[in-house]
Amino acid sequence: MLANELGRRGVSTILFDEKSSTAFNPQANATQARTMEHFRRLGFADEIRALGMPEEFPTDIAYFTRYARHELARFRLPSAKEAREKILTMTGSWSAAELPHRVSQKFVERVLRKHAEALSTVSVNYGWRISRFEDVCDAVTMTASQVGSESTRSVTAKYLVGGDGAKSFIRRTLGIRYQGDGGAVRDFFGGKMFALYLRCPQFYDVVPFAPAWMNVAFNPERRAFMAAVDGKGEFAFHTQLKEGEKEEDISDAQALEMFQSVVGYPLDAEILSRGTWTAGYALVAEKFQAGRIFLGGDAGHLFTPAGGLGYNTAVDDAVNLGWKLASVAKGIATPFLLDTYELERRPVAVRNTGFAKTFAESIGNYLPKTHLEADTDLGSELRREAGVYLEAHGRSEFNIPGVTFGARYDHSPVILSEEKEQGPDLPDVYVPNAAPGGRAPHVWLSPQTSLFDRFGFEWTLLRLRPPSSTGDELVAAARKAGMDLTVVDIEQDQLLALYREPLVLIRPDQVIAWRGNDGDDASQIIATVLGHVASSLRPMCPAKASDQ
Repeated sequence: MLANELGRRGVSTILFDEKSSTAFNPQANATQARTMEHFRRLGFADEIRALGMPEEFPTDIAYFTRYARHELARFRLPSAKEAREKILTMTGSWSAAELPHRVSQKFVERVLRKHAEALSTVSVNYGWRISRFEDVCDAVTMTASQVGSESTRSVTAKYLVGGDGAKSFIRRTLGIRYQGDGGAVRDFFGGKMFALYLRCPQFYDVVPFAPAWMNVAFNPERRAFMAAVDGKGEFAFHTQLKEGEKEEDISDAQALEMFQSVVGYPLDAEILSRGTWTAGYALVAEKFQAGRIFLGGDAGHLFTPAGGLGYNTAVDDAVNLGWKLASVAKGIATPFLLDTYELERRPVAVRNTGFAKTFAESIGNYLPKTHLEADTDLGSELRREAGVYLEAHGRSEFNIPGVTFGARYDHSPVILSEEKEQGPDLPDVYVPNAAPGGRAPHVWLSPQTSLFDRFGFEWTLLRLRPPSSTGDELVAAARKAGMDLTVVDIEQDQLLALYREPLVLIRPDQVIAWRGNDGDDASQIIATVLGHVASSLRPMCPAKASDQ
């Protein structure tokens, strides 16, 4: 994602990834609406929405004792086809250019790679890893080593970004530690998880319930969750290992028995891959920057994947850092702008890992009762009781417009914030708010045209009373600073009532930087949003040389 952001801005970028290619395993499976809006901004949201499951496949979250036994609850969500239709009429909390999409990361990565490789200034190199780096004050020097050979390459760049995962070599070498919850223990979603990527078309023949995207098994013997990958028979199955169970001791036959016990039927399946991961983390790196070196994604924050927040938080990291790196590399902004990456994104990482932890606790600490599966009056009552709880939980975890759209940068020094108290930050509540520091509120201008479609790829000046509030001084100051500014004129009472001021300056990441009128100091506004009014919070060197 970062390579796409930089390459689209003409910045020379080289990407090294020690994997041989994009992901084979499904990994993350939920693309939130804000991420889809970013994909729309880059021009490939429709391409992403066409991937994964068939367009009419329901994306429900369904809860069962076992998949072929008793359905307990179901939180209904639209299919890809329905999402394209519904979004055009939705208002309030879900007024957006895009709705979420349920698609495996393995499919998304292929699209991101294809578009990154098509950019002339981007070099994508799989099968290579950074083995040494040094911040030398005006640049970063690196050695890249080819996996499985003795070949090396030397690279000098203005900046280095470590998006190299939870065990990040970049982060560990810099001595930056994670902070937060290092591994909560729960009945579920708190311990070593055993993952199977498997093919089982028979599943839809033996399960007597409507298909769902997320299938959660809730019983005293073995709990699990399983995401549909293609809607035809491929699944990402995850169960927590019990005390005494070790991955290395589990044969493929035993792994299939684990899957069959959760289905409640002895069906056949093919294991495509298997592995383990640890649930219970809510960790954020103590710093996101050391001189010319930055952290993003899992290297900066590690989630238990409740609500699908890890992948989507990482995309927002890339969007935030991408336009800032490009602005500084081109000499439009000062290096101080880069310090605001950590100032803006780290609090969001703390916020989002906290929300994910709450979701994990809600499902992981809720225990199945004895006799839940019994075909008795007591069993029926226990299933009804569990269903009420689980339906409410599903709604709280997956109907999260507040998490999706509500992150704010009010205290950022490159935001001209207003001294107004914002409302409570709740996961399930989002009230569109045009105060500087948050995502620009969305409206549909026509049945197929989003307000966001009118924004420029870089900066946008939204003029809501163009005849009387021209913003000419702001436009002139932006041009003088070298800012790429698109001026959008829309005279619409609804928009003026929503944005409250006739002039609104919107950043490349669609965050409002300032709103006001012609009477404000245009030069000071532009200087502030580009980081020209403050000195750097940190010296740009040195980070120590390092070897792996």
